[in-house]
Amino acid sequence: MKQPASASPPDVAGSGGEVIERYLASLAEQRQLSPHTVSNYGRDLQELAEMVQTLPQLPAPAPDHPEPQANAGLALSAAPYAAVSHAHIRKFAAQLHAKGLNPRSIARKLSAWRGFYDWLSDQLDRNTLKSNPVDGVKAPKRARPLPKALAADDAIAVVSQSNPVKDAASAMQLCNRAMFELLYSSGLRAAELSGLDLRYVASPGYSSSGWIDFDAGEVTVTGKGNKMRTVPVGAPALQAVRQWLAVRDTLLKGSAGDHAQDAAALFLSERGTRISPRVLQQRLKAHGQALGVPSNMHPHVLRHSFASHMLQGSGDLRAVQEMLGHASITATQVYTSLDFQRLAQVYDAAHPRAKKVDPK
Repeated sequence: MKQPASASPPDVAGSGGEVIERYLASLAEQRQLSPHTVSNYGRDLQELAEMVQTLPQLPAPAPDHPEPQANAGLALSAAPYAAVSHAHIRKFAAQLHAKGLNPRSIARKLSAWRGFYDWLSDQLDRNTLKSNPVDGVKAPKRARPLPKALAADDAIAVVSQSNPVKDAASAMQLCNRAMFELLYSSGLRAAELSGLDLRYVASPGYSSSGWIDFDAGEVTVTGKGNKMRTVPVGAPALQAVRQWLAVRDTLLKGSAGDHAQDAAALFLSERGTRISPRVLQQRLKAHGQALGVPSNMHPHVLRHSFASHMLQGSGDLRAVQEMLGHASITATQVYTSLDFQRLAQVYDAAHPRAKKVDPK
């Protein structure tokens, strides 16, 4: 029968290879991990072994009591690892990052090393390895992915066009268009739009968390951290909301909307209750599919598009931060990367020293 490949790291003999082999054996025998998983641990620990070899020959802490004879060989093999400090592990993690290893892979290696040291501390005198040097060492933060944003023409088409297979004059289609226009016009989150009322309501049983003001042309919403903000609403969105309000009561009458929250809600479900963020997501996704939009449409796509297009047009990062309701400017700065290609094209077209010279 063909023997499975060894999961132990190669070429570490004489530098702590025995202790790593024993640890990997314990993973296979005691924890019943698969050969593939053990092999992955082995590769991560080999990298640790190679880094330990680069350190100066530091004396390991002397135990208060000599190790039993059965563990004497293990203690000798473990000596290089017992001499590793918290600062060494941080240095190792920094070296991995400098090599271009992604944060997820570094986190996996640190986890493997941490487990190895936990096991090692159980095998040795507690004064030989007083603490786990990997504890508290974290991988670099993962880069935040750039939010997906539509081109301006595509965003306008999505929010202004009716579903081609639905009756554009139906209550649900008018409701959808008003919601989609408002999402893009004001950069609202799904939950913020869901919480909008026709007008501000303050009663013993209910108080508005968000509302639309037609006279001022703005919406007030309660965002993350219960922070309220007021955002302008564009004319097309206001018009779409007015068209929806003309038929809104046909859903409210005789419906489940007996509660003050439902009666006050700006947008309603087919049952006459306040629209939920989940239903909003489903409707926008179906709308995007009906229009043949290639990307997976989600309320946040329209919010990201709003932020990107506002920043393109104004260049005012602070103003966009306020309109999005971001507590920190760093959350808004990600949008500055979205349109770098467009900025590069503008530079090439406008800057006198950016024009290419044909060789003669």
